[in-house]
Amino acid sequence: MKSAKSLSNQSVHFGWIALAALCGLAMSTGCQVHVAGQTLPSGYYLMDDIQYFPAGSENKLANETAALKADREAARTRR
Repeated sequence: MKSAKSLSNQSVHFGWIALAALCGLAMSTGCQVHVAGQTLPSGYYLMDDIQYFPAGSENKLANETAALKADREAARTRR
């Protein structure tokens, strides 16, 4: 049978091991956090793939503008 002192030593060692495992687990996970309307990045944001969206034209209605301009030109030539 084990003595009370060895049982308390085992529980202290188990406690330290459990604490170290929990700290390691907490530090190894990364997730996004929402704080005050902000989305803060995970711990792995530097390794994320970069999504690049090239700048488009300033005029979002380019086809409509071109059609209106062509219609105005056609109306001028018909006069």
